[in-house]
Amino acid sequence: MATQGVLGAATLKEFEEGLHGELIRPGDGAYDEARSIWNGAHDARPAVIARCADASDVRHAIGFARSEGLDVAVRGGSHSIPGFSTCDDGIVIDLSPMKGITVDVDGHTVAAEGGLTWGELDAATQEHGLATTGGLISTTGVAGFTLGGGIGWLMRKHGLACDNLRSAEVVTADGQILTASATENPDLLWGLRGGGGNFGIVTSFEFDLHPVGPTVAAGPVFYPGERAEEIMRFYRDFARDLPDELSTLVNLITAPPAPFLPEDWHGKKLIALVGCYSGDPDEGMKVLQPIRDLGDPVADLVGPMPYVQMQSLLDALWPKGTQAYMKAGYFRELDDHAIKTMARFHQNATSPSSEIHIQHFGGAIARVGEDETAQGERQAPFVLNAIATTHEPGGGLETHIDWAQRLYAEIEPSLTGGAYINFLSSEGEDRVQAAYGVEKFARLRELKDRYDPTNLFHLNQNIPPSRAA
Repeated sequence: MATQGVLGAATLKEFEEGLHGELIRPGDGAYDEARSIWNGAHDARPAVIARCADASDVRHAIGFARSEGLDVAVRGGSHSIPGFSTCDDGIVIDLSPMKGITVDVDGHTVAAEGGLTWGELDAATQEHGLATTGGLISTTGVAGFTLGGGIGWLMRKHGLACDNLRSAEVVTADGQILTASATENPDLLWGLRGGGGNFGIVTSFEFDLHPVGPTVAAGPVFYPGERAEEIMRFYRDFARDLPDELSTLVNLITAPPAPFLPEDWHGKKLIALVGCYSGDPDEGMKVLQPIRDLGDPVADLVGPMPYVQMQSLLDALWPKGTQAYMKAGYFRELDDHAIKTMARFHQNATSPSSEIHIQHFGGAIARVGEDETAQGERQAPFVLNAIATTHEPGGGLETHIDWAQRLYAEIEPSLTGGAYINFLSSEGEDRVQAAYGVEKFARLRELKDRYDPTNLFHLNQNIPPSRAA
């Protein structure tokens, strides 16, 4: 691996002259901001950052990385939990300037470049009352979110983000610019639908769009944390017969000092039931009514709201610089053991900003054929995510990671053993294989052998090629 000391001024100047975008070096005024990523647990110092303006810049940067023997980190929205959006001593290929977007209103599709965030994409599509499944935090990048599956508020009606991916422009490790679609390189499209960033850098995505909003029935209801077991048992029954239009989340939290929560509840344990109904708002309010009827809520914020507001509802709780770790899996069933365990760990959380999420699958997710995409575990009823976070400088994240890992270990008998790529931390090849299963992992490795046989793109939830296996 090359280091920044090896990259001489003449070498960098030649590289810079071939870029349409911007080259940022250590010591430049923009360097510290350019190297920082969303997860404050990672503080890497790349040798160079290439802020790309177009696909030819990406190809140029890949060629430079290959010739200089540099590690390659790819940055879109920079929300990678394991910190794959940056690296020490290598090159960051930064897509964030690539913000092009074209909405085909009649065709119900959108073409989106790889540097867009979900807030930016939603703003453009909602001008026309259209949307596709996007991230729960509006600053999340479109690219990494989609390539890792894509769990969001529209998923039970319209599928995961990767299910809505029609085509993609991909720059491969050998510098080819390919289209992946149903008619061109369909094997590559299959791999991009959940297989992560293993096969190249996606510079443009084409998604299906659906009539959604601009107003939806949505929002959270908060109840006292001491009622967690009761509320989760209710939720288990409530989720059994929901219409596909309703996607829901249970969130076990410590109340933040937020203006929408009564001040005397700040710092106390709460359980939130959150929902978003993607159809008619009046009908949605009726479907959501049972989560509001459990008696004595701490706060009830369910109501008609703009879809873009729902998409950014959680942003304030997840600012850039949050130190975060996730330990996640799929429930076999939301049984009493799991409910009791989550309630206990909720009360004993080591950080006031750590959370436990339960997200409901089913609907359109389960109707996509298991072999149609690389995404695994489509038949699981719920997803668990134990999120250990702190906003404290030097904040002792290891203590909170231990809390999340102990929770997972105790709840594991209720889980399938599978993993969701976007919620994986750095957990090794076995967990990556668990995300796909043996057969899909083997198929993904064949794709890796074809498109990236030297594993240039290894800073990801990596599927190593055969020669590295």
